[in-house]
Amino acid sequence: MENNDLIHTLETEDVKGMSYISFFTMIAVAVVIGTVFGFGFSRFNKKTTINNNGNEVKNTAQSAGIVDKKTFKDSVEGILREGGIDGEGNFHIERPGGVSQNAYLTSSTVDLSGYIGKKVKVWGQTFSGQKAGWLMDVGLVEIEK
Repeated sequence: MENNDLIHTLETEDVKGMSYISFFTMIAVAVVIGTVFGFGFSRFNKKTTINNNGNEVKNTAQSAGIVDKKTFKDSVEGILREGGIDGEGNFHIERPGGVSQNAYLTSSTVDLSGYIGKKVKVWGQTFSGQKAGWLMDVGLVEIEK
C-alpha cells in the first residue's frame, strides 16, 4: 500500500544571504543615486539666459501642448498678453481691431506664461463665455516667426 499523505514536511536549510541592514543600505543608495541623476537631467535640459539686468530669463520652446488638431480645431494668432476679462480666461490674444477682437484663453494642458509678449498661434476648443466674446481652452501653442 502506498503512502498518499496530502501534507508533506519539506526539508529546510539555512539560507545564507544578505542581512536587513545591507539590504536597506542598498535601497537607500539606489534612491540617492536616482535622485541625483533625476535632478541632474532635469537641470540639464533647461535653457536660460541672463539679461542685461542680471536676471535669469527662461527661453521658451517653439511650441508646447498636444498636437491633436481634430480635438483642437479652432485657432487664433496674435500677441499673447496676461489677463482675462471679468474672471474669464487667464490670458488673451491681442489682435488688430481693438479690444473687441481679443480672444480670451485658459489652458488645462499648456503653461502659457512663458509665451507672454510673443506673437503666437494657439489651437484649442472654443466654448461660450458670459463676458468674453471668444473664450478658448488652449491645447497647443506655437511661436509665430
